Amino acid sequence: MRYFIPAICMCLLVLPAVALTEENVIYTVNDSEYEGYFLSAGEDAPLILMIHDWDGLTDYEMKRARMLRELGYSVFAADLFGKGLRPDTLEEKQKATGELYSDRGKMRALMNGALKAAEERGGNVSKAVAMGYCFGGTAVLELARSGAEFMAFVPFHGGLETPEGQDYSQVKGEILVFHGSADSHVSLEDFAALAKALEASGTAHEMITYGGARHAFSVFDSDRYDAKADKRSWSRFTDFLEMLFKPHREMNTKA
Repeated sequence: MRYFIPAICMCLLVLPAVALTEENVIYTVNDSEYEGYFLSAGEDAPLILMIHDWDGLTDYEMKRARMLRELGYSVFAADLFGKGLRPDTLEEKQKATGELYSDRGKMRALMNGALKAAEERGGNVSKAVAMGYCFGGTAVLELARSGAEFMAFVPFHGGLETPEGQDYSQVKGEILVFHGSADSHVSLEDFAALAKALEASGTAHEMITYGGARHAFSVFDSDRYDAKADKRSWSRFTDFLEMLFKPHREMNTKA
């Protein structure tokens, strides 16, 4: 499904004026083109790298990105499938995600490529958090295990299994997990195993389950949407971001 992005908007709320941009971004990773979505909240704003679910980058991620920009965060919604590739059928979604599940090196390279594209557009990669939904949540944990320099990694109803041969010994930031206890795709046994792995590695983490919430509980207008779990997880996420970046904001205010 194709989508359209509003033209760049300019907001003059305070002096000096700050340009708030919203744009499609075509970028290249290993000679292939990808189409991300960037919203800037200003040069010094913390950056959120957002990874889509198995539908690809759609209106859902764009809506979440705008919600975060309203709170003062720049957002780069990455594309892990390729420019113009937005899986529609179950078979297409399984193929797109399966190729990356079987090639974790490529998955990592695509996320690092998206981060580079965000930096080239002024994203503050020194103050960054990676977050993702479903497949994107799985990818975010892959990024964490790679030792990427992020302040935190936040999967929403993502896959929680640790691939054979991997561990969490190289994680640089905190991990915050949101999971539905009624998720039929990702079990509570997976949830517990991840908690044990994070504890064993000494990784700072917080893991929350929501009773009765199914897989993809935060996806608006779906039959699995759970308003209570969505609102509570979003509230905890934004509170977490506020506390994480509070020293950064206070430093900028004093400056």
